Amino acid sequence: MVRVLVIEDDEELAGAIAVGLRRAQMAVDLARDGPAGLDRALVYDYDVIVLDRDLPGLHGDDVCAELVAAGRRGRVLMLTAAATIDDRVEGLGLGADDYLPKPFAFAELVARIAALHRRAQPAIPPLLVRADLALDTARRRACRGGRRLDLGPKEFGVLELLLAAQGRIVSAEELLERVWDEEADPFTTAVKVTISRLRAKLGEPPLIETVAKSGYRIGAGL
Repeated sequence: MVRVLVIEDDEELAGAIAVGLRRAQMAVDLARDGPAGLDRALVYDYDVIVLDRDLPGLHGDDVCAELVAAGRRGRVLMLTAAATIDDRVEGLGLGADDYLPKPFAFAELVARIAALHRRAQPAIPPLLVRADLALDTARRRACRGGRRLDLGPKEFGVLELLLAAQGRIVSAEELLERVWDEEADPFTTAVKVTISRLRAKLGEPPLIETVAKSGYRIGAGL
């Protein structure tokens, strides 16, 4: 599951980007100005930050510079209405990883975010395998014992994180942060319910272990 922060002051554009990215099975948070976006980016671990260059409160250039100085892992995709070569070079020189001029095709935005995510560290392998379970992260497909699993976006995201953890215990809080977004209630039972549905779809023998007061992991004995 790709977690994205969109820092964009145009409310209509920001909303449209968020809706589209969520349909593309990404978890999306929004910030409407530079200070709010910088605060979120420094607190949460985003894979990709879509950053408008012309922001109120704190210019996008300054936000980018602060993120680079702080050593944040998230890749920065800078958006701007200015489309000259000099503007692009300047934006990339500030530490942005990619640059997309407005207006843009939404399919290109999704493709660039996906490409930046693949470059993020640590990278998740394109194929995750444990015992008879195989998860194709690129095609968003999962199979167990040769049987195709019909997984929803959240179920796929949870299973992807558990498999990528390679036996490490993943807390419910980490799952909520990485697979859901800011709209999720921190006191929700969404993780527990999703784990329950996922177990039912995975079938027998059980693959996901609950570790009391710690979280979940893919069975150590597999």
